[in-house]
Amino acid sequence: MPPVNRRNHLLAIDQGTTSSRAIVFDARGAIVASAQREFDQFYPEEAWVEHDANRIWTDVLAVCREAIERAGLSAADMAACGITNQRETTVIWDRATGEPIHRAIVWQDRRTAERCRALADDSTEAWLQERTGLLMDPYFSATKIAWLLDHVDGARARAEAGELAFGTIDAWLLWHLTDGAVHATDATNASRTLLFNIHDQRWDDELLAFFDVPAALLPEVRDTASDFGTISKDLLGAEIPIAAMVGDQQAALVGQACFAPGMAKSTYGTGCFLMLNVGETAVLSRHRLLTTVAYRIGGRTTYALEGSIFVAGAAIQWLRDALHLFEKAEQTQALAASIEHTDGVYLVPAFTGLGAPYWDPAARGAILGLTRDTGIKQIVRAALESTCYQTRDLVGAIGDDAPGPRELRVDGGMAANDLVCGFLADILQTPVERPEIIETTALGAAYLAGLQVGLYESLEAVGALWRAERRFEVTREAAEVDALYDGWCRAVARVRCAD
Repeated sequence: MPPVNRRNHLLAIDQGTTSSRAIVFDARGAIVASAQREFDQFYPEEAWVEHDANRIWTDVLAVCREAIERAGLSAADMAACGITNQRETTVIWDRATGEPIHRAIVWQDRRTAERCRALADDSTEAWLQERTGLLMDPYFSATKIAWLLDHVDGARARAEAGELAFGTIDAWLLWHLTDGAVHATDATNASRTLLFNIHDQRWDDELLAFFDVPAALLPEVRDTASDFGTISKDLLGAEIPIAAMVGDQQAALVGQACFAPGMAKSTYGTGCFLMLNVGETAVLSRHRLLTTVAYRIGGRTTYALEGSIFVAGAAIQWLRDALHLFEKAEQTQALAASIEHTDGVYLVPAFTGLGAPYWDPAARGAILGLTRDTGIKQIVRAALESTCYQTRDLVGAIGDDAPGPRELRVDGGMAANDLVCGFLADILQTPVERPEIIETTALGAAYLAGLQVGLYESLEAVGALWRAERRFEVTREAAEVDALYDGWCRAVARVRCAD
């Protein structure tokens, strides 16, 4: 008998804010093996956050090797690779050496807040939103790029001379995976820079001039599922086609099979990101949400409305690592479930400001409602509930811009917590569905790569693979949860600094 052709597995690189992972999937979307490495966060000043881009690259290469080996396969068994990444995080590197000129500036970083305030006025905000779907905020890449060019000696002149390259993490990894042969990104990542016209689907010369970013820095923008070159044979032992690149939240939308307008997912990782598919016509928000590219396949663009919460799982990390309230994040469910409510305690995790729909970079975190009876259990439960309250903030804003979701699909690490999912359904007064595979970010990148190389005939074929592991129904009356949410709104008002 001829040997079995095993080239029907998919390698997904999932490069996140706190760790880098590689997962090998089979053609049905089941996890065969995975590997993960956490890396250091750098905080050189208040509200500044940086990553070592070289460390990210070496970790990604290591976890790819580990995952393939654990799967009992080889690189030659991989039909394709898909890359998904933390978005907006900004790297600039030397085209000749591949060395970054500075540590990467992370999406959470707020160092350019004052610059954004100086540039912003009502007419500018409207102009930016019309072209990019975004808002003037340090969250996005444009002012991070300008900061690097202005604060690293000689960088601006070198950028204008074409000696430097910019990329979000996807482009940084692609450059190294292809031994510097390909400098490209996809439309989802480009749409998070404040430099990309989401209607014309191109880098915008007027935006580049406004933010003082040389065009010579920028990568080529390709479809989300596309030919991005091949992983060098020297790295993994055989060439692997790189067939998809996609921002992490858009990847989760694909992994959750939210392919029809009106379908929504919410991903709970370091932050929380709710995304609603709005179809092939961009819908601009009247409530300070983001209009973004959901995916671009075959030259056709699908758009989404997105609300971004800066701190979700990061609040649990803070309770564990800074306050030492517990040893493992998994302990939070039992701690929170041991009490019925927080006794009026609210935790507003505005450690680096508030995201949508407030966009208040000067806000700072607080624990409110403390009494002598407050203990670890109340604080832990308040931290978990804060993610649900913030999600309701987003759903309420989205519902004023487009028809809201009839149900919400959830994923990410916190989605494994039954208490969070149940409380979320109650606060939203909307059923919540958790899929069998909650690692939907990596899964979405794998699906897109499989689509590009022909493992899947269509998005509909991908959607048919989605399965719910559990559905959480609404169990509380609206009046009860409205009262709890009113308390949250009062707590947020106490920490806000913007007008």
